[in-house]
Amino acid sequence: MRRTPLAVATAASLLLTGCADDAATAPSAGDGKITVAASDTACQVAKAEAAAGTVTFTVANKGAKVTEFYVYATGDRVMGEVENIAPGLSRELIVELTAGRYETACKPGMIGKGIRNGFTVTGSSAPLTEDAKLAQATADYQRYVKSQTGALIEKTTEFVDAVKKGEADKAKALFPVARTYWERIEPVAEIFGDLDPAIDGREDGLEPGQEFTGYHRIEKDLWQTGDISKSGPIADKLLVDVQKIVDLANSTPLSPLQLANGAKELLDEVATGKITGEEDRYSHTDLWDFAANVEGSKAAIAALRPTLEEKDPALVTTLDEKFAAVVASLEKHRAGDGWKLHNTLSEADLKQLSDDINALAEPISKVAGLVAGK
Repeated sequence: MRRTPLAVATAASLLLTGCADDAATAPSAGDGKITVAASDTACQVAKAEAAAGTVTFTVANKGAKVTEFYVYATGDRVMGEVENIAPGLSRELIVELTAGRYETACKPGMIGKGIRNGFTVTGSSAPLTEDAKLAQATADYQRYVKSQTGALIEKTTEFVDAVKKGEADKAKALFPVARTYWERIEPVAEIFGDLDPAIDGREDGLEPGQEFTGYHRIEKDLWQTGDISKSGPIADKLLVDVQKIVDLANSTPLSPLQLANGAKELLDEVATGKITGEEDRYSHTDLWDFAANVEGSKAAIAALRPTLEEKDPALVTTLDEKFAAVVASLEKHRAGDGWKLHNTLSEADLKQLSDDINALAEPISKVAGLVAGK
């Protein structure tokens, strides 16, 4: 889910220790990386062209607003993204690109269409999936995505039916369950243009003229207004949009780098939305999403494990330890088959969860470079 400006400002400090960020001084072009100088009014990409294969962008935020950087293919399909680049810091994005025309975009404040530039990729390169282990990793992960999308459409259908029948208590119970399957595969779901904000957007993150729809619109109706008598059309649209995501997710090949980047993106989602309580602000069911994000990240790393064990077995050991620490911290907040509400957790509880996520985010940020052979 795209962050709102308020949430970004609140969460920026949570990410500083967990993202392996450096001061916002772009490295020299001689290292083969494409530098991006992002500000509140500009997005200066050092090169407008690159050779096919893995391309590395180093994005330095020289502005006053938290920003993010995207590489888009036709139709705003997301080839790669890096979010939550705080002022004065830099972050790296490694993407695999074939020949064609793309767009790069910086998004000051992490909203809107962004400041865009054309970007051309030429020539040809052997895909990463020529490596047998990486080919198997993408196949294994896409099976995981298929299993999650099947449950996503099933539970979302039940949720929509309850809303349309006016069964508010049942809909409330199904809301965090249906979203679990969405949150596990969110980096895949976010690839496909405007479907993500239509399904998972927040009211204060809307662009001018954009309608507030999706899970969180119904969440507001259920918990804040207490009236779902007119929520039927929004529920119907949610189900249509989720079905589109399911079809696209199950038919679109992924790059191994999308698995690696996605594992990190899910932890950023935890740090910027679930820890702060911004994600499910009406229902306070953020810990369901927290757990699902961690599970999705772990699934991506599990698929890549043979490659990582070959290239850096010590990193695999560290990742296992850090994942275990996050799970142990989270398990303290179990409530029956689900989780405690976010607004019942103490500041100490939230700090411990934040510290453990940050400790995991640092080693996981190294995975993309290993996958790309950098």
